Amino acid sequence: MLSRKEGEKLSRLILSVLAISFSLEATEPISPLPQSIEYDHAKAALGKKLFHDPILSSDGTIACVSCHLLESGGDDGMKFSIGIKGREGNVNSPTVLNSYFNFRQFWDGRAKDLEEQAAGPIENPVEMGHSIEKAVEKLKAHNAYPQIFTQLYPDGVTAINILNAIAEFEKALITPNAPFDRYLRGDENAISKEAKKGYQLFKTKGCILCHSGINIGGNLYNKFGIYKKSNSAHLGRYHITKREEDKYVFKVPSLRNVALTAPYMHDGRAETLKQAVIIMSQFQLGRYMEPEEIEAIVAFLESLTGEVPKILGPADEQ
Repeated sequence: MLSRKEGEKLSRLILSVLAISFSLEATEPISPLPQSIEYDHAKAALGKKLFHDPILSSDGTIACVSCHLLESGGDDGMKFSIGIKGREGNVNSPTVLNSYFNFRQFWDGRAKDLEEQAAGPIENPVEMGHSIEKAVEKLKAHNAYPQIFTQLYPDGVTAINILNAIAEFEKALITPNAPFDRYLRGDENAISKEAKKGYQLFKTKGCILCHSGINIGGNLYNKFGIYKKSNSAHLGRYHITKREEDKYVFKVPSLRNVALTAPYMHDGRAETLKQAVIIMSQFQLGRYMEPEEIEAIVAFLESLTGEVPKILGPADEQ
């Protein structure tokens, strides 16, 4: 673990390099989301139907939407989600909104893409408690799904096609036109002076080192607890790699729509954005922030809430 002095020196060095890079590229370290994204509308409509259908769980009680409420942040607002038979998970449910832009999926990055991710909850004994093979059997016996699948996929209902349809729906779940996105596009009045101050602090304090790019995160791994021991029961990527250096290493989460996704951190330890900023300043940056600085950063974070995905509207109903 780095000493505080060594960590601050490293942070200043990285910030200097980033500053040079950003000035050369004449761009901000955060990019606005596109207004729309290309996807197969028919397959996404099927994926939407599957996303909302508890048929994918072993007892028919849990659907993807049970833990990912799409019109209120893309998570479920709970510290740990509840699966079949009242079973409680051990990690905070991340938002599914804008997940297409993540470089890996899940907190520990075990899924390389949305299709691989879609299989996880179905086969997790705590979440849906099913197997993808049994899910295929149930969908084949359904009175409507076989016809819908056959219209879209020559081989009909298969595991690959189920996951492909769900992934195509999730791909469409982007939330453009957040106030901060409009600000990046040139609308100076899109965010408040407080939010602008918060954005500058977000960059100068070092938050931008991990939360940058189009998804304001979701593009790298980092250790939780650089300056202060995390006391986390979840060991992060260590569960996947079994390498000592991967203990407490997690995928950095996206901050888009973060004002809607409390509680925060992989273990839901922070109930408010203010608490989350304080924890990050202590654990990740090793520096004190004045109360007014924290409030300004929170104002910036609140400007990252985008529009509800258009695919959720009635025009896209199956």
